[in-house]
Amino acid sequence: MSTSYRPYHPDQPFLLPADPREWLAEDHLAYFISDTVNALDLRVFYAPYEGDGRRKRPYEPAMMIKILLYAYSTGIFSSRQIAGKLQEDVAFRVLSAGNFPAHRTICEFRRRHLADFEKVFVQVLRIADEVGLVKLGIVAIDGSKIKADASKHKAMSYGRMCEAEKQLKHEIRLLTQRAQEEDAREDGLYGPDNAGVDVPAELRRRESRLATIKAAKERLEARQREEDRANGRSEDDDQKPSGSPGRPFKRKFGEPAEKAQDNFTDPESRIMKTPGGFDQCYNGQIAVDAEARLIVATGVTQCAADSGQLQPMLECVRRNLKRNPRHALVDAGYNSEANVRLLHRRGIDGYVAQGRGEGDPDRAPASKWLRGMARKLKTKRGAIMYRKRKHIAEPPFGWIKSVLGFRQFSVRGVAKVTGEWSLVCLAINLRRLNGLMAWET
Repeated sequence: MSTSYRPYHPDQPFLLPADPREWLAEDHLAYFISDTVNALDLRVFYAPYEGDGRRKRPYEPAMMIKILLYAYSTGIFSSRQIAGKLQEDVAFRVLSAGNFPAHRTICEFRRRHLADFEKVFVQVLRIADEVGLVKLGIVAIDGSKIKADASKHKAMSYGRMCEAEKQLKHEIRLLTQRAQEEDAREDGLYGPDNAGVDVPAELRRRESRLATIKAAKERLEARQREEDRANGRSEDDDQKPSGSPGRPFKRKFGEPAEKAQDNFTDPESRIMKTPGGFDQCYNGQIAVDAEARLIVATGVTQCAADSGQLQPMLECVRRNLKRNPRHALVDAGYNSEANVRLLHRRGIDGYVAQGRGEGDPDRAPASKWLRGMARKLKTKRGAIMYRKRKHIAEPPFGWIKSVLGFRQFSVRGVAKVTGEWSLVCLAINLRRLNGLMAWET
């Protein structure tokens, strides 16, 4: 007896329109994202398109938001890849409802509304808070280096800039002199009334590179002037501040160290040490609620050190949720007397790792605040509380980097990077909320 197979007719068209709602499971992430976006206040996304109606009709902003959030939630960050998924992926087609924006349209929408996604992040977080998922009993804060959209090979040190500037000026003088001599020779051959030769392309290239290097030098010098002022120096001060030895400073006011670097592709990124070596990066910060494992605050800094980010992150938590956490857990990167005092002043029960021997109560150089924190961490309660930090703060970075595969920003400049970081953290929160809601039901 021959085998009977299920019907298979790939050339048979649909006799009736297909219902997209039947293409995915009811608890699919795409439906959760769609329902969540429908519940948000999106007026800030619609405002730029309001007009007299004579413009070319734009795509529905709610639809664009849904496909971007779903793309980031599933580890797709390239606008070209998103445009491709709209053609071939069922979930994307359900969310787009028959719309197929080009990759340029997707890229421009994302670029235009990066700052607005920070507001969406807060709205979603407050919805989770309203339904009782966010407790703010314990919050763990951590940072991780994320590669910038810039190569470290496109960076140059201040010392090398000075050398290159001198060399380029010398070469420009030689090329200019050679061009003038060639002009004079041709004037003698063809007469002064004939059109002169154009500026040599070689000269134009050197002048362009010289302008780029000068701009980079000015950025480094401006940055150094700000640091010098923050350290108590003035423009006419060539000695150490009063109360310090009278030796001259190693560098003049506003003069960067020779090894100080600036990147030509993304000047606002910084060289930072990563597990894979040194690279152009930004430092992405998150605060995570221990109960729901939701990211409750985000931030981006150009500084590789975390110590200066505790106050901004605590302020962000309060701004987002209108209250402080009861307990805060941070690693040794945030260890400083100022941070320990900040936690005490705000009434937050903080646990700050003291590093390798730093702040040990038996070490005299440590301040009383650090000695007190070291004693606190050595108690049974302190040890139990601090051990929770690792499994609260670090898993979201594991999801972002290893599950979603987000290891490099696709935009440049700290303002745009901050917006994309909010978009990434929002995507992680939506995945987490989808699981929590399914578990609740």
